[in-house]
Amino acid sequence: MSAAGCGGASQGPEDALSRYREALVRKDYSDAYAMMGSEFRERYSREEYVQMMEESGADVVTDPDALIGGRGDVEVSAEIDDGEGAPMRLVLEGGVWKIATNPIEFYSQSTAREALLSFLRAYRLQRWNIMLRFVPDQYRERMSASDLQRQFEGERRDEMRELMLTLQINQHARITVKGAEARMRYGDGREVVFIEEYGSWKIADLD
Repeated sequence: MSAAGCGGASQGPEDALSRYREALVRKDYSDAYAMMGSEFRERYSREEYVQMMEESGADVVTDPDALIGGRGDVEVSAEIDDGEGAPMRLVLEGGVWKIATNPIEFYSQSTAREALLSFLRAYRLQRWNIMLRFVPDQYRERMSASDLQRQFEGERRDEMRELMLTLQINQHARITVKGAEARMRYGDGREVVFIEEYGSWKIADLD
């Protein structure tokens, strides 16, 4: 059944997001596209959306149940947390809830906070090639995805797991931004250092 014909505002944004989740799980990207907001559909055609989702959809639905939950303002728009700090925004169009968040931007680095949440998600999914995006240029030139994997899953595996767990628990700690640098204190005297390069925030130090 097409989302355009599935109920209206009375069903609420959670129901719309649930239907969107189901479409992603069954890889019915054409149906999922119909649930996207008009602003998104003006920017991307159905064909472009399907292609993008086929290329990156595995990441988007790795943990589809995380799309459901959270709280939101349901007057004319709603923002629902995906369970990992990445909000899905919905808008009410013609009495039907539509997805307004770009699902392709799964690993945003627009802010230091978004970079941190994206970094944690990439780690959880073991996307070592994605985690390279968060390495500053001066270090990235000498590092590969395999090097990063060995760093996190090698001899120091238990130590790194503990560090990442502590970081996950403190992911919403205060971040202080000063120009192109940001810092977040967490755990027992630890500190994350972020730097901005060409408009993208990266992680220079985790401890």
